[in-house]
Amino acid sequence: MTSMKAILLAGGAGTRLHPLTRVVSKQLLPVYDKPMVYYPLSVLMLAGIRDVLFISTPRDLPLFRELFGDGAALGMRFAYAEQPRPEGLAQAFLIGRDFLAGGPGCLILGDNIFYGHGLPTLLRRAAKLTSGARVFAYQVRDPERYGVIEFDPATGQAISIEEKPVTPRSPFAIPGLYFYDGRVCDLAATLKPGARGELEITDLNRLYLQSGELTVERLGRGVAWLDTGTQDSLADATAFVRAIQDRQALKIACIEEIALENHWITPAALVAAAIQMGKSPYANYLRARAEGGVSGE
Repeated sequence: MTSMKAILLAGGAGTRLHPLTRVVSKQLLPVYDKPMVYYPLSVLMLAGIRDVLFISTPRDLPLFRELFGDGAALGMRFAYAEQPRPEGLAQAFLIGRDFLAGGPGCLILGDNIFYGHGLPTLLRRAAKLTSGARVFAYQVRDPERYGVIEFDPATGQAISIEEKPVTPRSPFAIPGLYFYDGRVCDLAATLKPGARGELEITDLNRLYLQSGELTVERLGRGVAWLDTGTQDSLADATAFVRAIQDRQALKIACIEEIALENHWITPAALVAAAIQMGKSPYANYLRARAEGGVSGE
């Protein structure tokens, strides 16, 4: 398994989802049959990452701690840290400096969902990174909402990155999943707030790009990326997960199942988790998986 650690950023006020998020973290809202945060956590698990730092607001952090504990039930190790004020995505590396302890680090946003064929292979390759940085590019209809990456049409190499440009230079957005080497915290500490008054992850990525150390991998047709930051995109994500699960009779982002397939826990641990969840369909799925009745990513 990889020695890379990860930060799962689940902060922010979620104002675009009010009143849904008036009293609960956006990342704890349901996406069909499980909390939103299960989806990015499952991505880290598919990458083989076992050490995760959850960053959230002082109000919401106790809820994440209650939901996941110390991670032992999944064969993982969880830590928690407060983000008193949302001051940009790159702030996660200032908060998480001690946690990463000079080693490589992955950052994933708590409202991003990834699904698709070959995804575990792609993730495990990225998690082996020891030098430079690796991000992904995904073609979208509304790139102005994201960090946008421009490619040289002749070489296919990344040549520029802009944060939420008014006139995007390409349709390729950078999803909320980033892999960095052990210099990331030092580089993040050199950043100055951008035009929005925040420490921009785009500026951090640009440092690696300018030094020729940024690898950009395009996510193709076989991978779906969903950003659940609005009511419509949240509803779309729920419909997507429901359709896939109903069709295949396999669950997306079942963290206990992934832990079992990673050999981090035993079938008995699945049964114990199912008992805690009572008679829900999710609990029944865990029981069936423990008996070897289902298999999948």
